[in-house]
Amino acid sequence: MWSRCLGALRAHEHRYLLTTPAFAQTVRFSSGTTTTMGAIGTRTVDTTERLAKLRELLKKPENNVKAFVVPSEDQHFSEYPAHSDERRGFISGFNGSAGCAIITLRDAYLFTDGRYFLQASQQLDSNWKLMKQGLPEVPTWQDFLSKHLEQGTRIGIDPTLISAVDAESLKESLEPRGSELVSLQQNPVDVVWGKDRPTRPQNSVFPLDVKYAAGETSQSKLKRLREEITKKNAVASVVTLLDEVAWLFNLRGTDIDFNPVFFAYAVVTPTEALLFINGAQLQDSVKTFLGSDVEIRSYESFLPSLKQLTTSLGASKEKPMLLGDKTSLAVVEAIGQDNASLVPSPVAAMKAIKNETEIEGFRQCHIRDGAALTRYFAWLEEQLNSGVELNESQAADKLEEFRSELQLFRGLSFTTISSTGPNAAIIHYSPERDNCAIIKKDQVYLCDSGGQYLDGTTDVTRTLHFGTPTEEEKRAFTRVLQGHISIDTAVFPTGTSGYIIDSFARRALWQEGWVVVTMMLDCRHGTGHGVGHFLNVHEGPHGIGTRIAYNSTSLKAGMTVSNEPGYYSDGCYGIRIESIVIVREAKTPNNFGNGYLCFERVTMCPIQTKMIDFSVLTAQEREWLNAYHAETLEKVGPLLRNDPRALQWLERECSPV
Repeated sequence: MWSRCLGALRAHEHRYLLTTPAFAQTVRFSSGTTTTMGAIGTRTVDTTERLAKLRELLKKPENNVKAFVVPSEDQHFSEYPAHSDERRGFISGFNGSAGCAIITLRDAYLFTDGRYFLQASQQLDSNWKLMKQGLPEVPTWQDFLSKHLEQGTRIGIDPTLISAVDAESLKESLEPRGSELVSLQQNPVDVVWGKDRPTRPQNSVFPLDVKYAAGETSQSKLKRLREEITKKNAVASVVTLLDEVAWLFNLRGTDIDFNPVFFAYAVVTPTEALLFINGAQLQDSVKTFLGSDVEIRSYESFLPSLKQLTTSLGASKEKPMLLGDKTSLAVVEAIGQDNASLVPSPVAAMKAIKNETEIEGFRQCHIRDGAALTRYFAWLEEQLNSGVELNESQAADKLEEFRSELQLFRGLSFTTISSTGPNAAIIHYSPERDNCAIIKKDQVYLCDSGGQYLDGTTDVTRTLHFGTPTEEEKRAFTRVLQGHISIDTAVFPTGTSGYIIDSFARRALWQEGWVVVTMMLDCRHGTGHGVGHFLNVHEGPHGIGTRIAYNSTSLKAGMTVSNEPGYYSDGCYGIRIESIVIVREAKTPNNFGNGYLCFERVTMCPIQTKMIDFSVLTAQEREWLNAYHAETLEKVGPLLRNDPRALQWLERECSPV
């Protein structure tokens, strides 16, 4: 097995060195439109000229910096920025969703985490040094600036792209070395990008019917936010994250791929609600929907308006403007640090707890989504058994087709991860349309996908084998399944965070104790993330994982979160089992303290029993599996009456074991 893995890894890496030179590819979405997005599998981009031009700009008197930081974020700290905001991807050639570039007058560094080690190593050219964050002796990009650059370094930053919290922490760490953080008036990457930089989307915004929007009007949400403003003795709340603006006003848009949001800011005072947006995106019907209580202002006027509002509202240290803790340094500079209070966003906290209307929407959209997944896996198995040759991208397109036929479908919630064999070990792999692997029956196939529906958002991963899995693959799959079941069945005291229960998912993996250099018997990603309601598929502030930030937000009834332990053997295969669960109150024999919580699973898609090593599965875990499959068959089966092939596949996969 050891030699086979090394051989597969070498072949895997070699294949990607021979692919097309484009930085991005054109992808068709269910709407019929096209968009440009990066994908793993593209050849490295020659960044020599780009870096040379950037360094010349850094030396100019108006900048006069020796290093420049290029984060992944846009000015709203969106997980998936618009293509016009993919500055780090442009300057480095690495287009994974997480990473930070630091360019000095001599060197260039790309910092990213374990999800993207393979992808980054394949996409970065020789100008770059890959910094594998999380490995021993590899600093974070912040520590690199404060401990590894020479003393007295002026470090340039675009103040709209760094949070005020991070900027303050970074300034403090730089001070002992005599270095400083410098806010540049113009982002030099934008200058280098020039006319080739895509324009910012300005698509029409549409209202979300109150029957889908949790049965709560925007006026009700604004009232709740105003109550928080009063509690905190503030004069206003500034809302800068796109999903928070969309949720607050019950609006949705299509400015960013996969996330139904639009470019906007908001300021809410005890008597006013200001929405900063490109007016051309609002039709008269949307303005009527918002009502006369919401004042529309131009998107570009946001920062200048903040300066005026700070004065007119009488903001001060005693009565500040409330800013979420992800607000940019530019916003704080506009308001004045003494007039701003950086706190966990009250909108995020309200949005994270779904009410019964939203929860029912999650249940229903996951049942429909399960029918699409069932049709897809049944179809894929039939094609492979018939000898049809399909690549990963063709398969992903078929899954999107099945989803597009569902009621209330509005698009994918992220790029489908359709990955076979060694590609499944690349956690955020995305197949390139014209140059990706052929799906093989004798390899593990991992599919991580999701849909956006008017009544909810889905995110589900299933790992299958269409041939005969090896004993090692079955063992690894079973350990991942045991971690999944451990989270699913967890009962925990109110006040417990996802940071505390994360080890539940890893216990079975740790139990193996395999020590093989190429294998990672542990998750390289968090065990769970929050999920928005027809909003971002990744939503905070809660989650399940080892990130210390997760310990600051306890899990509360009504929160949605994914349950997705995984196992990744570089160059061989990857395994992940993911379902969405909802935090609910638990009924326990005793009720000491403030009560207990548990999870209600809503994802309805079979878990392949062929991949299970039953010698390590307990009786209780077998009982859980049978109960889950019985529920899946009961709920999804009726939607497949017109597809006998899919129904037969579902009945077989849900058979008791």
